[in-house]
Amino acid sequence: MIVVAGEALIDLVPSQQPSPDGPLPALLPRRGGGPYNTALALGRLGSPTAFCSRVSTDAFGASLLRGLRDGGVDTSLVQRGPEPTTLAVADISPDGSAGYGFYAEGTADRLFTLPPALPDGVRALSLGTCSLVLEPGAGAYEALLRREARRGVFTALDPNVRPGLILDPDGYRARFRSWLPDLALLKLSEEDARWLAGTGSEPTGAASAGRAAALAAAREWLAAGPAALVLTHGGDGMTVLTRDGGEVAVPGEQVAVVDTIGAGDTVNAALLHRLDAHGALSYAAVAALTDDDWADILRFAARAAAVTCSRAGAEPPFAAELAA
Repeated sequence: MIVVAGEALIDLVPSQQPSPDGPLPALLPRRGGGPYNTALALGRLGSPTAFCSRVSTDAFGASLLRGLRDGGVDTSLVQRGPEPTTLAVADISPDGSAGYGFYAEGTADRLFTLPPALPDGVRALSLGTCSLVLEPGAGAYEALLRREARRGVFTALDPNVRPGLILDPDGYRARFRSWLPDLALLKLSEEDARWLAGTGSEPTGAASAGRAAALAAAREWLAAGPAALVLTHGGDGMTVLTRDGGEVAVPGEQVAVVDTIGAGDTVNAALLHRLDAHGALSYAAVAALTDDDWADILRFAARAAAVTCSRAGAEPPFAAELAA
């Protein structure tokens, strides 16, 4: 079983692009949160998956759990509380990319506490996004990462940086580096890599220079612990770097983009699902993958993300949609 730990929230997504002279568009509630989307995507792909979080007992929380169960995800590790559900107001750009404003004060997911040892059948743990930023829950998720890594569980992290939530950027960057020895797989976007490296989330100068800076930072982080690091480049595909100096890149899948909500989370899930298909949910097995293995894994992840981008909101694909 793969356990995904982190926040579940409600995205409020504009029903249409706002017009400067027209009324504000209605905001449509969509289930979301990076870890939530990752768990749902894994369930839809057919991987045995459990979600570990703290979810509100309000109507939004009930809907979030219903969505997971409908996707085949085990919710027995979910803690419940009366506090409200976190809300994320999405701002969709004309190119489909999304920015977010968060309403997270006093919400249920922030009060997550460290659970007892995960079940013996757990082979992988995936974490990331807001849950490793917002205290006091962030400390509990960090403790979960360290504990499970040290008992041999395959660990994966997608920082999925939300700068507006990070009050102490340098402190968070130091904390991020402290996680690296406990990771088997690190996945992050090129934009996040630049932010974490302290060079800014927006590229300066040529796009190739921005990518080179992200790759240089990625190699430094790889040396600190993970067996592999996957760097995503938006519509341009993704690259994996491995501890032995290997590098494999695949292009993105061409698709008419509706929005990019949940695309990176789908990549997380697809990577874990395909690694499992290769028998590689262990540090040693990841280190033994060939370039051809990685090309297959990355192409699968790119195809899955393209399906998510082709429809509104975080709606990852089912296994049958990727079978062709």
